[in-house]
Amino acid sequence: MERSFYILCFAIFVLVATSLIYGLKFLRKGNYLLGIEWLVVTFSGTNFLLYALGGSQASYRISFFCDAFSRGFGIPVIAVAGLMAVTHRYKPSILVDVVFFALAIAGTVVLMAADFMIQPKPYFYVVMWSAFSVYLAYFAKRLLSAGEGLHAFGVLMVLLTSQAIASIYDFYKIPGDDEHIVFYILAAFTWSFVCVELYHAYGALERAEDGDELLAAVPAR
Repeated sequence: MERSFYILCFAIFVLVATSLIYGLKFLRKGNYLLGIEWLVVTFSGTNFLLYALGGSQASYRISFFCDAFSRGFGIPVIAVAGLMAVTHRYKPSILVDVVFFALAIAGTVVLMAADFMIQPKPYFYVVMWSAFSVYLAYFAKRLLSAGEGLHAFGVLMVLLTSQAIASIYDFYKIPGDDEHIVFYILAAFTWSFVCVELYHAYGALERAEDGDELLAAVPAR
């Protein structure tokens, strides 16, 4: 097998590991929106790895559906709602969490099955991810205002790299990358970076916001 195939498998393994670790960390924080969405990425990556290693078409279809879920709704809608826990103190009930995922699954089914979505689907993905990038810019600004310059920079890197991947996914072919292996390697490492950096940036802003609340609660002398 070519070296690029082994690099691809390694990249997917890194994605599976990082999304699993940080998905479980989000669940322990009580943020089910981010935790479960990260685990959807884990499930997608695991099935893609099984497809790459064994050629399982069932695994490919599962991964393809999960990828559409995350690109169309999981990251742009569910992840944003989860991140709003530290930017807007938004903490939905379990029922609302379930509704978020149910609607996202229904939306993904429409994306995958409806004939009228065949042509606009690539543009839909880019528009949704661009909306996510706008929120990331706001998130970075909040981090910078809280004195977390390093994480603000990290989130800006998440914005730039993930927006680049989202923008070229359906519209640009890397020269010489006939089987899209190079693209999938870049995409896997980028999504791994998204999973790791957004967890740590979330924690940094959470600590900063909690510190401000403590200071506000201390009576002035």
